[in-house]
Amino acid sequence: MGYAGKLEEKRKAQELRRKGYSYSEILEEINVSRDSISRWCRDIRLTEGQLKKIYGKTKKGGLKGSVIAAENKKKRKDKEMKELITKGVNDIRSISEYDFFIVGIMLYAGEGTKGDGRVSFSNADPVLILSMMNWFRKFCDVPEEKFRAQLYIHDNLNKNKAKEYWSNLIGIPLTQFHKTYVVKNNPDRLHKNVNKFGVLKIRFNSVKIHRRLMGWIEGVVSKGLKYK
Repeated sequence: MGYAGKLEEKRKAQELRRKGYSYSEILEEINVSRDSISRWCRDIRLTEGQLKKIYGKTKKGGLKGSVIAAENKKKRKDKEMKELITKGVNDIRSISEYDFFIVGIMLYAGEGTKGDGRVSFSNADPVLILSMMNWFRKFCDVPEEKFRAQLYIHDNLNKNKAKEYWSNLIGIPLTQFHKTYVVKNNPDRLHKNVNKFGVLKIRFNSVKIHRRLMGWIEGVVSKGLKYK
């Protein structure tokens, strides 16, 4: 079976699972292995009513018990994940101005343009975009009229709404936005994070600032490699 056929089977299996079908019922509709159904549908959470419906159709207590055990395992996993995130947040102490300076340098090292003369940073995360805008304003002393922004967004999303969102977030007027880059949406992708406001690139032209930025990155990396 080809790739497109597998995608269609996966999509159908997930659709049936969301409707409350048991794995056995899905297997009656789709000719694949039970293991495939389990992998495709393991992250789909059923409502209490859907679970009761499955239990009502289940004659063997062992299967009912396995369903309950799977749900309990998911609950434990979700709880553990939340606890680890909370612990991670609490591990971070207050951040000084110098800490923020270093954080911005490393963010740029990961997501910024390295080509000479143009400073630009792209991301879909509003927190990171706003943080870098604040960083540019604080440490690079860029005149507001020199900032430019460009939106990259899929054609099934609202580009005008997205531009207004980013404009309000970072304080750059729409007149300083370049033409939006629209990407054709591919509904057949197996794994896709939906960014309803697309990806934003913020940029400005300055050879001097860009070269200094490259020096900051080199300085942090070279000193960091010596840290023990």
